[in-house]
Amino acid sequence: MSLKTLLAALTVALLSFTLTAADDKKSEGKKTATKSGGTLQPQMTPEGGWDKAMGPFGDKPPQSWTATTVGAGVDGKPLPGKPVTVTGEIIDLSCYFQLGKHGEKHKSCGQKCLNNGQPIGLLTKAGAVYMLIDEEHDPRRDGQTDLRKAANDHFAHVMEVNGTETVVRGIHTIFVQGFLKK
Repeated sequence: MSLKTLLAALTVALLSFTLTAADDKKSEGKKTATKSGGTLQPQMTPEGGWDKAMGPFGDKPPQSWTATTVGAGVDGKPLPGKPVTVTGEIIDLSCYFQLGKHGEKHKSCGQKCLNNGQPIGLLTKAGAVYMLIDEEHDPRRDGQTDLRKAANDHFAHVMEVNGTETVVRGIHTIFVQGFLKK
């Protein structure tokens, strides 16, 4: 091995070590910033606190997708999904992602946002965020579901959400069944 090759290899190794150390230091800073549970504004708390869900939200799906979703899929095949139950606070994604707002103090603003079409979300105590959407494809498309009303009624409540989870390019979504208008 020539001296030039050896120096190049040592330089690359030193640079790699320096970048790894810098990334570790950044991660440590992030851990400290979120040590109170991971939410963006930990001083804002859900109604009744994080410790106990107020109840279930959505039906436990017997399989991943309903017949209308399978029927609407390209070649009858929707994207992969798995049945899940996730406990968290019902939020509006717009205020949370823009301002970090959630919780009881944000309830009236968040309900207005949901009433005016802003996306519905679920925030876990650890800080994970999910988008919530009605699962039933055709009824959802045709305005025959009322997930938005139910989310508004339970805004800032910690709920046990049942549905089918998908992850597309890092975006976690739970498709919730059981909110067909009667």
